[in-house]
Amino acid sequence: MTTILSNSMSSGRFGGLGFLAQVLKGRWFMLCASFFVMAGGGSVYIFGSYSEVIKSTQGYDQSTLNFLGFCKDLGGNLGAPIGLMGEITPPWLVLLIGSLLNFVGYFMIWLVVTGRIYKPHVWQVCLYIAIGASSQNFYNTGVITTCVKNFPESRGTILGLLKGYLGLSGAFLTQLYLAIYGNDSESLILLIAWLPAAIPIVFACVIRIMKVGTRQANEGKLITQFFFASIALAIFIMAMIIAQKQVAFSKAGYAGSVTVVCLLLIIPLFIVIRKEFLEWNIREKVAHARTPNEIVTEKPQIVEPEPKESPLPLNSSTCFANIFNKPERGEDHSILQALLSVDMMLVLVSSFAGYGTNVSIVDNLGQIGMSLGYTGNTVRSFVSLVSIWNYFGRVLAGFVSEILLEKYKVPRPLLLTFSHLLTCIGHLLIVFSVPGSVYFASVIIGFSFGIMWPMFYALVSELFGLKYFATLQNCVLMIIPLASYVLNVRVTGFFYDKEATKQLKKSGQEWVKGTELTCIGTECYKLSIIILACVSFFAAVTSLILAMRTKKFYRSDIYKKFTKDATTAETELTKSSIRKEERVVN
Repeated sequence: MTTILSNSMSSGRFGGLGFLAQVLKGRWFMLCASFFVMAGGGSVYIFGSYSEVIKSTQGYDQSTLNFLGFCKDLGGNLGAPIGLMGEITPPWLVLLIGSLLNFVGYFMIWLVVTGRIYKPHVWQVCLYIAIGASSQNFYNTGVITTCVKNFPESRGTILGLLKGYLGLSGAFLTQLYLAIYGNDSESLILLIAWLPAAIPIVFACVIRIMKVGTRQANEGKLITQFFFASIALAIFIMAMIIAQKQVAFSKAGYAGSVTVVCLLLIIPLFIVIRKEFLEWNIREKVAHARTPNEIVTEKPQIVEPEPKESPLPLNSSTCFANIFNKPERGEDHSILQALLSVDMMLVLVSSFAGYGTNVSIVDNLGQIGMSLGYTGNTVRSFVSLVSIWNYFGRVLAGFVSEILLEKYKVPRPLLLTFSHLLTCIGHLLIVFSVPGSVYFASVIIGFSFGIMWPMFYALVSELFGLKYFATLQNCVLMIIPLASYVLNVRVTGFFYDKEATKQLKKSGQEWVKGTELTCIGTECYKLSIIILACVSFFAAVTSLILAMRTKKFYRSDIYKKFTKDATTAETELTKSSIRKEERVVN
């Protein structure tokens, strides 16, 4: 009777439903869904594309606009409370809250710039954009923390892919809005209000933490296939940006190009379905070939897990006494143990300098282009180039750092050093402007900025463990608003307005508050970008010190702990499977 029922369920409608359930419950589909969420979740990275319409409709000067950018960064990186929420709530709830905040924040911005509501105060606009940008914290916490725990031995490459899709989202959203709305910056704000909110709603139920066995033999192969799929997507979008610069696309042309973009985006889904289908066929053949007696007698050899030491009794005095009694690198640190360590101080200093300098350029890219005489379409090309090469930096950082670590035991912080030095070159290309230099600067800064994201996530998870990873990674991100305020508002915005006011006085006019303040020429950003280049060099020195401190740690087997835990988990799953089969036979 059992055999007949099994055969009937494995064919026709029952078999199809069983296969669908296998796909939807698998961790590879969970990873694929995470790619889609991240691909639509990077609205904060295209601030440079729509900042000019906010500035012109609201009559802001550059310092006010940069303060708006600071509020965006504050909302997008004030994530410690969200990290704590992620420790006690399921990922789906975190994603749905982020979806709601994204829509509310950016929809209010759209109402402001289109004049559908009365002109608000500056603080209200700052609040709206902070609310919208805060959704990124929820997406990062819900997706990245879950994927790192589900793929602990491939975290470098997984982080690179996830952050790569997030970096690519700016260019993806730009192509989509050109196809749907045309050349209308106000409609771009509407798009980033509804689309990044809709995607997590669709996939929230499948993004969850799972019990993980030992690393599958084909895991690296599948991740490599995802990598090449994302590379194809990035190359096509970059080709479209170049083509759109040379040729005027019609509405149908934009629609055709975005159709190809969407097809390339869902290639990982086909990879997952093919992988699950092959496994389904193998499982069905094995199930049909075995008899009930074989199910009972063929018991796999079980390796008993080593007994675990019982945890120490906890009390308030013990918690505070252990703050400075830190475990070894790679072991689970408490939140205070990690935050008060020298390694974390170096990570925070490096992130302050690295993020601050790059965010200042990315947020001001629209105004930098305008000051140098470029048109709106060209400026959007700069933003898209930053987005695409940001993707390349993120993805390659994950794969290259993993290869360098496995084969040559190169400490990950060395890639941060390389990234900061590369940023210096990008800054200098803008300062000493020659024809085409801003294009090269956009590529270099996008690439170097991309390298930083997966590296900081990987460093936090490797040096301080995964127990409080959701909270600790958000603590690192909280340094970004401070960096943005100091380097973007107080440095870049201040010197821009100073030069713009000087130019206005030379023309015999006085600036009236509430009207737009515009600066033209290389002097608008020259001094501020030289300061940013010096800060980037300081970040490189800091990262080099961290690399020297962690050299011994990265020469050891940093994944040994997770391999042992995965073997124990797989043993438990095997026991459970045997018990279920025995109950079926009996």
